[in-house]
Amino acid sequence: MGAQSAGPLVVGVDSSTQSTKTLVVDAATGAVVARGHAPHSVSGGERKESDPGQWWRALGEALHQCGEAARQVSALSVAGQQHGLVALDAAGEPVRPAILWNDVRSAPQSERLTAELGGARAWAERVGSVPAPAFTVTKWAWLREHEPESAAATAAVRLPHDYLVQRLTGQGVTDRGDASGTGWWASATQAYDTEILDRIGLPPEALPRVAAPGEAAGTVHAGDLPLPHGALVAAGTGDNMAAALGLGLRPGQPVLSLGTSGTVYAVSRHRPADPTGTVAGFADARGDWLPLACTLNCTLAVDRIAALLGRDREAVEPGGGAVLLPFLDGERTPNLPGATGLLHGLRHDTTPGQVLQAAYDGAVFALLRALDEVLDSDTAPDAPLLLIGGGARGLAWRETVRRLSGRPVVVPEAGELVALGAAAQAAGLLLGEDPAAVARRWGTARGARYEARERDEAALERLAATLTAGERLLRG
Repeated sequence: MGAQSAGPLVVGVDSSTQSTKTLVVDAATGAVVARGHAPHSVSGGERKESDPGQWWRALGEALHQCGEAARQVSALSVAGQQHGLVALDAAGEPVRPAILWNDVRSAPQSERLTAELGGARAWAERVGSVPAPAFTVTKWAWLREHEPESAAATAAVRLPHDYLVQRLTGQGVTDRGDASGTGWWASATQAYDTEILDRIGLPPEALPRVAAPGEAAGTVHAGDLPLPHGALVAAGTGDNMAAALGLGLRPGQPVLSLGTSGTVYAVSRHRPADPTGTVAGFADARGDWLPLACTLNCTLAVDRIAALLGRDREAVEPGGGAVLLPFLDGERTPNLPGATGLLHGLRHDTTPGQVLQAAYDGAVFALLRALDEVLDSDTAPDAPLLLIGGGARGLAWRETVRRLSGRPVVVPEAGELVALGAAAQAAGLLLGEDPAAVARRWGTARGARYEARERDEAALERLAATLTAGERLLRG
């Protein structure tokens, strides 16, 4: 292992909804020396919950898979799924299972809190985001209302990555990136908002300290993991912020992530405040901002259309005038929670391949509309799109993005960008460097570049017209 390593070793952790991934990385070169992976379970049905203890056990299992390399690291960082509510008692034990980001039972509390504190515009200007049901503030309001005994037993509230950092270090510490997805950390003041906390009955002392960018959370004190006692632990961050670090993003570089849901974001020097709620005004992990928008229907929805048509996902055909808005799970961007899929413009000569291509067009159209809201004056109109996520490897996805965006596309070779971003944060802490600059030195964003194509304005016009005309149907 020593022959593979030119510098000190660091660990990057990606604690996601479904699994924990660990990468042991050479801090000097970015070479991955060892990796591990362990699954999580999530409750079925409408409730999306997980036992936080299993995240800790999965972290241990993934680190054990890294072998001797894990025992030689000098620093580590944990990136985690955003927004989840982890309620701990006075002994630091979970009061109940964590309520995850994709649990939307707090929709009534979301609406009520938005109205009670001045409406969407006031929330955007103050907090940076309008509190969607994903946000932690709405989940805590739900818990107080529906499980008052759980709320009363809660001495500390943590996000998923905070919980792991606390188990590692014994310290209650978070970072501005993940804190910006709670709804009680205000981007306007870059501090916890005491009026919001009073409104929801959550004392500030129940929350973790917000570490400054580049500040350590502490050192490893947990004895049940294969890590050196005393290794530095970075503050960690949320998964989207870590992916931005993993790409070494500079302001104005747009990212389009194609997964089960679709995500678009870019680092910005300007604090976002979108009163429509389309753009979440997150902070990044460095001191800038990370405006982000998300669509619910992306790769999984298009795969479902392919299955209905009995075709391989790549079996698209050009031509035709069919429009398909694949909003199979309702949609967040545009905000149509009751929507179903909408197919319009079929003719006798429409082929299944053209219908499948229309599904790709509909999904990418929604993402590009969201991207228009995310980007600001930092972004050049011809800036390449960094295409990441599972769909980025698909030819049909890539070509649809090129045709509808009119921008060059770069597909980074590096995978596991969240864990790599966490590793870059750990390396930055260890070496006293900007973690995004560390990732750029590692070359994480290098990949195949595809030049711009002429934008398909006719397809975009058909999609926009269908969305406008079908809005009443799509509102459910």
